[in-house]
Amino acid sequence: MHKVTFKFENSEDVTVFAAFGESLLEVARKTNVAIDAPCGGNGACGKCKVKLVGGTLDSKKTSHISDEEYAAGWRLACISKIIDDVEVLVPDIASAYKSRMKMADLSSAEEVKIFEELKEQITEVGIELKNNLEVIDVTMSAPTLDDTMPDNERFSWAVEEVTGMDKIRVPYSVIKKMAHVFRASDFHVKAVIRKTDKDVFVYDVLPASEEPVVAGIAIDIGTTSVSAIIIDMLNGAVLAKGSAGNGQIRYGADVINRIIESGKPGGREKLQDAIIKETLNPLILNMCASAKIKPVQVYRLAIGANTTMNHLLMGVDADPVRMEPYIPTFFKTNSLFASDIGLKVNPDAHIILAPNIGSYVGGDITAGAFVSMIWNKPEFSIFIDLGTNGEIVFGNSDFLMSCACSAGPAFEGGDISCGMRATDGAIEAIKLDKETLEPTYSVIGDPGTKPVGLCGSGIIDMIAELFRCGVINPKGQIIREGRRIRRDEFGMGSYIIAFEEEAGSVKDVELTEADIDSFIRAKGAIFSAIRTMLSYCDFDISMIENVYVAGGIGSGINMGNAIEIGMFPDIPVEMYHYLGNTSLAGAYAMLYSTEAERKVYEIAQNMTYIELSNVPTYMDEFVAACFVPHTDKSLFPSIQ
Repeated sequence: MHKVTFKFENSEDVTVFAAFGESLLEVARKTNVAIDAPCGGNGACGKCKVKLVGGTLDSKKTSHISDEEYAAGWRLACISKIIDDVEVLVPDIASAYKSRMKMADLSSAEEVKIFEELKEQITEVGIELKNNLEVIDVTMSAPTLDDTMPDNERFSWAVEEVTGMDKIRVPYSVIKKMAHVFRASDFHVKAVIRKTDKDVFVYDVLPASEEPVVAGIAIDIGTTSVSAIIIDMLNGAVLAKGSAGNGQIRYGADVINRIIESGKPGGREKLQDAIIKETLNPLILNMCASAKIKPVQVYRLAIGANTTMNHLLMGVDADPVRMEPYIPTFFKTNSLFASDIGLKVNPDAHIILAPNIGSYVGGDITAGAFVSMIWNKPEFSIFIDLGTNGEIVFGNSDFLMSCACSAGPAFEGGDISCGMRATDGAIEAIKLDKETLEPTYSVIGDPGTKPVGLCGSGIIDMIAELFRCGVINPKGQIIREGRRIRRDEFGMGSYIIAFEEEAGSVKDVELTEADIDSFIRAKGAIFSAIRTMLSYCDFDISMIENVYVAGGIGSGINMGNAIEIGMFPDIPVEMYHYLGNTSLAGAYAMLYSTEAERKVYEIAQNMTYIELSNVPTYMDEFVAACFVPHTDKSLFPSIQ
């Protein structure tokens, strides 16, 4: 056995023991050390770079590491084998995907704005903001020698009298606390219940003197990150909001790599533990502490997630999702409870899953389509969710069509050497001086935060600025020289956004020609999917009146830049609307409003899914879109 020490720039060392010949990346995974490996650890992406600072590794030089970098100690963790005691430095950019858990400041109006506006929109379309959770007062006569009815029957009779329902369901979690609570409160209690047309389910009993909190949690499980809010189920108020990186990402940046990993021995358990034990439970506990409530007071959850994430959350075999004919185990289910999967809330809390549409269009999209309100508008609109995959919904109040394109993880920083999710240290907006090529940028975080990498909105700006300033040609090749232009021994260029002394990392923050090529392919996938879907429905771009863009890739997208690089259609920028995280907002609507929940299911039921790979023209459209802005310049008349 050999000692392996992982060193970090801003936290304490982690030391473990590993067997001779073990992969450094596998050792990191087992130790829960975050090292980014979007390709799943097969050496293809080059993002798992670490710096050898002591000892020896059996590690080959690859095209992802220059001679200078190799001499300085840089190695790829995935192809490095343990042969000796070793110390490695894990730079911030290598673990940036696994952001520090963050609690939102609810005193900021921006943090709750989307939910307040959504409540108004829901009311305007005639959907009732009400769910079936409530608190009732229950008074029982105390037992005597002449009245020996057991506690559960005594309670059920009393609840029946209050609610008018003759079927009362009392779970074990309530039965085991009855004796103490009833006698401590002289048989006068408050009960948290769910009342339906068929029965009453009792979640909790408390002394009448206590003011119960009836909380629910809405969650967006993204492939890269997870966001959640705790709300008061009785009035819809947001009590806490938080986010974290998805712990599954160390098994691959995309759903295919994770499905493959889950198919290995013990893989399903590892992937389920990564999302529940490592991500959701710590996030829930932190949010409950922030809201000053107990986790057991969370009686319902609603989750928006893609089809694969739903399967991995439940520990269900996801392999059929990626294998022809691409049939998942479920599109929707109402049979999931917190205790089934080990979520640390009330064990009887019901979990609402936003329904999936297909293997690659999931509940996050049905929830988002609801929030966009295109189902209630006569004009033709497009809803686009930018994430690890690009999903698109097109239609109006008469019909809805959907499709998914494999954009890859570029919009969330994957496949980009300096890419990262929208968290502290990420450049989210940038401008270049056309003459000097010097950058001016804004960084997420406190004032003075140094840049570590680029998030999605920053990458869009960067490509647009490089093209505007004539640094890159339509193919994405760097054709100018300057202080911030660097070329390797093969002549491949890169633009230095922040030199090492300017950056919050141990390396320069740079965008390479390979990065630019990856992003051009990602934006090409989005534009070609839009064109293919419109053509499939016999529509053209001129008929679009609104485009709604969602996705947590920054505080906002510069729509003009997205048009300029050929990612979005060239229509007036006023037609574009950035909605933010609509998956979380849709989960909130389903959680708080039973009628909204039904509407999301109705939207899913009525949405037609198009498999782009079966449309003959899609690949031609994709190839044509892999230029800046496009091979057909007539599609972008406003771009000079």
